[in-house]
Amino acid sequence: MKIGEFKISKDLPEINKPIAIAMLKPWIDVGRVGSLSISQLCKSLNAIEIARLSEPGMFFDFTRYRPYMKLVEDKKILEIPNTIIYYAKDNNSGNNYLFLKIREPHMFGENYAKSITQVLTHFEVSEYCRIGGMYDSVPHTRPIIVTGTLTDKQAKLTEGLVSPRRNTYQGPTSIVNLVAEMATSKDMLTTSLMAHLPQYAQLDEDHMATYRLMQVLSSLYGFSNTFYDPEKGEKQYEDLDLAIEKNSQIKSLVKQLEIYYDNVLSSNASSNEEFSEDVETFLNEMGNRLSGPEDYKDYIPKDI
Repeated sequence: MKIGEFKISKDLPEINKPIAIAMLKPWIDVGRVGSLSISQLCKSLNAIEIARLSEPGMFFDFTRYRPYMKLVEDKKILEIPNTIIYYAKDNNSGNNYLFLKIREPHMFGENYAKSITQVLTHFEVSEYCRIGGMYDSVPHTRPIIVTGTLTDKQAKLTEGLVSPRRNTYQGPTSIVNLVAEMATSKDMLTTSLMAHLPQYAQLDEDHMATYRLMQVLSSLYGFSNTFYDPEKGEKQYEDLDLAIEKNSQIKSLVKQLEIYYDNVLSSNASSNEEFSEDVETFLNEMGNRLSGPEDYKDYIPKDI
């Protein structure tokens, strides 16, 4: 069977009004927070593949998303980049889930988004939740901030875990938001969760931020709190502490971000007043001074 541009697997299990949780790579998957979360959920719930694009080359430029060659028992296997949809049932809560690993398309974006929405509609998805990670002016020495768009009931379930601050972002957006617009037009509930990661760290895989996002997802949907262990993230940030001690510039930066976090970003902040001109200038210039991983390669350990 084919729905839109997706080929649907045969012999599907009974799927009852699932909740769809989607991540997008590469754009809003900083620290691979979305990828790691979806992969862990698929693994913990024994998810099965139920759909993939029948012709991914219609949407993806293979000079940008390269096919991958690997050897399996001395036999070459070619993996073609694709968008894959998985299904799982959580026996603890009884909830059904669709997990979407979405790639940003290079062409025919509206057709791509429409095809995803058609799959969601076919399976009578009750909620479409977008998850991911983004860089922000936050210190790694404070709890990872997660912001989101939730219902009032969901906001109560995640009180203390999801920041109440309103998202005022304006600018370029992604295909997952186009899918959200289409899903909303089909009377589907759409929600979002975004982890805010320290810009100066730029870890390939941020396990502490992933743990924080998994905490929120567990509060929302009743996943087991054993699905993701904080130990790897704690060790990662401890190594980051040691590395920063060797660099006075970054150490000073972290102190400034702690002040900003405690006075403005924290849920316990007493005021939303603007900082002094010096601090504002510091925050505005941070992105220019620390623009990429090459700025940290001399002092951040390679194994974190």
